[in-house]
Amino acid sequence: MLRENFNGGWLLRRSAGSMMDTMMATGGAAEEPVQIPHDAMIHETPDPHDVSGAQTGFYPGGEYSYVKRFYAPADWEEKDVQVYFGGVYQTAKVYVNGSHVKTNLYGYSGFYVSLHDYLNYGEENELLVIANNPTPNSRWYSGSGMYRSVELLVGGEVHILADGVRATTLLANEDEAILNVETTLINQTRKKQRVFVKLTLLYGEEIVKTDRLQITIYGGETETVRQNLSIAQPKLWNIDTPHLYQLKVEIVKDEAVLDTDICRIGLRVLTLDAGHGLRINGKETLLKGTCIHHDNGIIGAATFADAERRRARQIREAGFNSIRSAHHPMSKEMLDACDEYGLVVMDELADMWFEKKNINDFSNYFELCWEEETRRMVEKDYNHPCVVLYSSGNEIVDLSHEIGGRMNRKICNYLHELDATRFTTTAVNGIMAVGDALQTIAFDVMRQAGIDPEQLAAGGAAADDGGGVSLMNQMMSLLNSDGVSAHPLMTATLEEAAQASDVAGFNYLTGRHVLEKELHPNKPIVGTETFPADIVRLWRLVEDYPHILGDYTWTGYDYLGEAGCGIFYYDGTVNFTSHFPDRIAYIGDIDLIGTRRPISYLREVVFGDRSEPYIGVIRMDKFGKQHSQTSWMYKDNIASWTWPGYEGEKTEVEIYSIDPEVELFLNGTSLGKKPAGRENGFTAIYEEVTYVPGELCAVSYKDGAETGRFALQ
Repeated sequence: MLRENFNGGWLLRRSAGSMMDTMMATGGAAEEPVQIPHDAMIHETPDPHDVSGAQTGFYPGGEYSYVKRFYAPADWEEKDVQVYFGGVYQTAKVYVNGSHVKTNLYGYSGFYVSLHDYLNYGEENELLVIANNPTPNSRWYSGSGMYRSVELLVGGEVHILADGVRATTLLANEDEAILNVETTLINQTRKKQRVFVKLTLLYGEEIVKTDRLQITIYGGETETVRQNLSIAQPKLWNIDTPHLYQLKVEIVKDEAVLDTDICRIGLRVLTLDAGHGLRINGKETLLKGTCIHHDNGIIGAATFADAERRRARQIREAGFNSIRSAHHPMSKEMLDACDEYGLVVMDELADMWFEKKNINDFSNYFELCWEEETRRMVEKDYNHPCVVLYSSGNEIVDLSHEIGGRMNRKICNYLHELDATRFTTTAVNGIMAVGDALQTIAFDVMRQAGIDPEQLAAGGAAADDGGGVSLMNQMMSLLNSDGVSAHPLMTATLEEAAQASDVAGFNYLTGRHVLEKELHPNKPIVGTETFPADIVRLWRLVEDYPHILGDYTWTGYDYLGEAGCGIFYYDGTVNFTSHFPDRIAYIGDIDLIGTRRPISYLREVVFGDRSEPYIGVIRMDKFGKQHSQTSWMYKDNIASWTWPGYEGEKTEVEIYSIDPEVELFLNGTSLGKKPAGRENGFTAIYEEVTYVPGELCAVSYKDGAETGRFALQ
């Protein structure tokens, strides 16, 4: 079907009183012109009393009506007319000329709406979308309204179905690639039609291959045709060489083109096993991954191609080669960007199944539409070479019950039915999965650590030690320990749920990574979500054990909502509490405006992708002060040696280096050499450095020879 941008000409009004008031626009609500994509939530005033609190950064939800009036030409009457909505949060009701056409229940899925039966041809028509975002429903900033793009699709008498082209690479090496193309088309008329399906594969402006196939399709029927293209000396898609081809599919009758579909594809094949991990075109690939939410900072959840491309580029430049979409299907715009930059993707279905995490969340609808949403995700992803893994869900509470393992098998099996070329995983949080056994496990681990659990409980889980570190956080630290991760009751609980997918995915269970090799020698595993500061230990495991595919840190890029979980509080405030007016998580390697924090450079060093050293300086105005602390926080440091007013005072300086020895110079004077490199966590700490304006310089050495230097002025 022919697609065109349908983002312009929309009017926004807050939904008034009743449904009838909204539909008839009699509620007195003012209309204002807006350009789609549009996030209505980011324009709301943060409210310290909002029911979602820190979860959404205190931005309230609401109900919004989007109206577009447009002319429907008379010749559309014999055509298939649809509108594609990339995303409407949370639930969407769509009306055409006052008639209800569709309700969409999942705010993160793209969906099609057929307009054909409801249009007045040769006249102006009205399209109304009511976006309802009742909070609390999300554990992070979700945005509200029509936050992704809208497209108009028009198909003639014989046309390709929406998402009706599937390109599959059957073989890919330096000498040859074989591409299979499936095209599904429909005959809108009552009589049979004889047409040709013409393929043209291009690399840039160069025509690489063509093919032409005749098909007779009877009236009202749908047909799928398959064609193979053999490409000599192909340019393969991989993380370091993300070559993209353009595939043009045309429906031709009597030399006239009836319909055209154009998509970008990459030639690549995937293999997976516990002995070699993930291989792309036969090349072993370690996943240097990050989880990301979908918002773009100050523009909220509005999904613009340039914003997604910018974020993808910054993530790639920071040393990551993979993104996990947390915790929902990724936008088409970000998939396009990942294709371009060689970022492989784990796309995730949902954050909940049947058990709720918030009263108004997707668990209310999951049973009704999980199959449809799974299919939509696969159809969206199929032609994107960047997608290598599908995640069936994140930290699913249902996994603590027998039904959880059964449901996971159903979802993973259905994913394989829809797409046999990719692999499945599940982001399992052991603490959520063990259910009633958690107390037994926790008490066992506490006793092993010399802590009396009854005494700790008597002290009160919310008690504060005076530095913003609560007993709850102390308990969380214990619960995320290796003793909990590898506990026999944890093993018994995870057995069925984690093994339902191709790859066992674990959130904050690094202590299981080696154990899993003993228990399931043929099963690859991946750290689907890990603590930022765990990268040194975890990446050593990734390098030493082929069955571990890689790591996805929480998180590579900062985001709105979950406000304060990573903020350093020096006033006694406890993390994971609603602390107005916080907006952001402050937990990313890259901050909300795209600046890399020191831990980003440490991670790049650990990955082996940075040869020069790097310097992190504890903020001098915070040095020595007590602050809050969680496992998601690293250090309150920045790469700066500009501290007017702090002359003569001390702070802590870290040097990150891949080389075994470093030396710190202050205005040319050596402050001594210290060990660094892999055996020392890639970090050398200078605990008390006196601030003097000038130059702070780190020099790295290997076998006594200088290998690199980095300076702050």
